[in-house]
Amino acid sequence: MRPFAYARAQSADEAVSLHDGDTHYLGGGTNLVDLMRLGVERPAKLIDVTRLPYDRIEENGGGLFIGAAVCNSDLAADRTVRDRYPVLAEAVLAGASGQIRNKATVGGNLLQRTRCSYFQDVTKPCNKRDPGSGCPAREGEHHNLAILGHSPHCVATHPSDMAVALTALDASVRVLGSAGERGVPLSDLYRLPGDDPSRDTTLELGDLITGIQTPPLGMASRYRKVRERASFAFALVSVAVALDIADGTVRDCRVALGGVAHRPWRARRAEELLRGAPATEASYLRAAQAELEAARPLRDNGFKVPLATNLIVRTLSELTASEQGDES
Repeated sequence: MRPFAYARAQSADEAVSLHDGDTHYLGGGTNLVDLMRLGVERPAKLIDVTRLPYDRIEENGGGLFIGAAVCNSDLAADRTVRDRYPVLAEAVLAGASGQIRNKATVGGNLLQRTRCSYFQDVTKPCNKRDPGSGCPAREGEHHNLAILGHSPHCVATHPSDMAVALTALDASVRVLGSAGERGVPLSDLYRLPGDDPSRDTTLELGDLITGIQTPPLGMASRYRKVRERASFAFALVSVAVALDIADGTVRDCRVALGGVAHRPWRARRAEELLRGAPATEASYLRAAQAELEAARPLRDNGFKVPLATNLIVRTLSELTASEQGDES
């Protein structure tokens, strides 16, 4: 690890003013410090933002504001989150270990970087880490990489479970930058790789995430994750769903996938087909298949297409059975 400067910000404005180019904000550090040890990240300066007053979860306007400094464990344990946004609590609990969740922050979770083995190995070429060097994952080890939205330059997947749930919740992030504060819909925060996979997000230099805002939900929700071992593993495929059924018909729904793309994948084609359709397994299958028609699997990850299809159908069917059982 090369030498770096360190500063502790006393306010968000000070943090932004201290940011000058090759700089990273430091929260829990559970991803950043690992990448620094590997030599993947080599910042000249770290700005400690752990003392900033963004460690609260507050109801507002029927929705929820979650401060960027809230630790993942506190978010998953919050009574309002568990009762009104179970998809979010389930997603957080599906990620990492209890020890990491105790340290990791909400803001940092959203900005964690891919676990593609070529990105994390500085002896290998990687367009995300070293633009123009190539993407050996396309012909190499890619069984757990992208099937949707990838490009010839990158097939990495976004690792956050929380971000998938928040995408399904239509959440937005509050961002403080040099021009002031603004809101960014989570669906606009992340980029597909295109010809510049080195940029994960649309954030500008020095932008600091201060919190997350969710709108009112008013739907039942659930998160399901398929992984290669029972715990401490990143998703092969995950799905976050929110579903509103009335008289056997889907009145509204939200579906987001994880483990399949460079960003949380909002399944808008599936949602479009489901609204107004019968709340049946056949409808769910048609919608899932339509969404996955856009998939472009590589040599060794074609299994993700039926896996994602089946996971969407199963999760929607489970939630339907639960809701109809509650009504009876």
